[in-house]
Amino acid sequence: MKIEERFLNYVKFDTTSDPASATVPSTMKQKELARFLVDELHEMGIENAYMNDFGEVYAHIEANCDLKERIGFIAHMDTSSDCSGKDVCPRVIRDYDGSDIELNPRVILSPKEFKNLYRHLHQDLIVTDGNTLLGGDDKAGIAIIMSMAERIMEDESLKHGYIGIAFTCDEEIGRGADHFDLQAFHCDYAYTVDGGDINVIAYENFNACDAVVHVHGKSVHPGDAKGKMINASLAGMQFHMCLDPFKDPAITEGYEGFHHLTDFQGKCDEATLSYILRDHDEDKLAAMIKELENVRDFMNQRYGYEIIDLEIHEQYKNMRTYIEKDMRCIDKAVKALKECGLRGDSEAIRGGTDGAMLTYKGLNCPNLGTGSENCHGRYEYVSIQDMDVMTEVLIKIVSA
Repeated sequence: MKIEERFLNYVKFDTTSDPASATVPSTMKQKELARFLVDELHEMGIENAYMNDFGEVYAHIEANCDLKERIGFIAHMDTSSDCSGKDVCPRVIRDYDGSDIELNPRVILSPKEFKNLYRHLHQDLIVTDGNTLLGGDDKAGIAIIMSMAERIMEDESLKHGYIGIAFTCDEEIGRGADHFDLQAFHCDYAYTVDGGDINVIAYENFNACDAVVHVHGKSVHPGDAKGKMINASLAGMQFHMCLDPFKDPAITEGYEGFHHLTDFQGKCDEATLSYILRDHDEDKLAAMIKELENVRDFMNQRYGYEIIDLEIHEQYKNMRTYIEKDMRCIDKAVKALKECGLRGDSEAIRGGTDGAMLTYKGLNCPNLGTGSENCHGRYEYVSIQDMDVMTEVLIKIVSA
């Protein structure tokens, strides 16, 4: 099956995860894609493929030579809730010429705004109709892994070591590795296939926390409010304005960290501000947390009671600290990328992957690209040629 056809099959499934859900997976519709993938693996002849109770898919291909390393590949099935993933209507742009792409009369995908399009001149691009995301993050990764598996199963001349395959749920809401079965996966190291630029092997990522600020106001009838009312929404705004304005993600890049206000719900009586905190350096992330605590203490002192409650939760860590102790997975990937005519650059991820938490749990797991760009929104697109090249890269990683 051509990788284009495979990918278009996967984006038909609405697999949006839900951060407000307490179920596992957070949306049961993710299991529909999981069942489809298990059936497809069985059709390839990989009879050991199965879906577990958490909606995760596991499979493996035994070695057909004396290579001892057990290497795995992981992608996630869910898509971001930042944009609808329901009723995706993809379209293929053949031999992209560098011009504006009209997704619909109101939404234009332009290289003037998205300069990464220039990397894909004369390639075939899959785009959206401008009403939904595409799902390349990470159904492009799934398509690449499945195409690699199909090639391995069909071509007995390809000598390879043990190959582990896993597809996870809820990566987009930070839970993709929560129930990952390391024993069932049974690999020495692995790769998430969940990046953008295919020239890059990424083994640095943010250290990450989330923060929830609860503001407790005092609601009084506005006609009799003088000296009594404390508006929680206004106090929430004051809290945010006390934070460093240069830590806004809209003006940061590279190794610069940020605090990002993701949600603000407020009334006079109560308000809630939700943040994500990110930095590649643990000490700098700790300083950012301390800043929130200092603002909390300042406002509690100013108002004369505990108007602010602050909750901080750790999400994931920078995998570089762990991978640098054993660089086999990086050396192997860089060699394969270069053999396929790619640069094999190292680049820090301004985000996180399932691999970050799996590395923390003991399975080194850097990230490879997929050719998917502008993820989490209606301007998302995928390069068919890039997916094909990455299929070759994966085959070279596991080959003798």
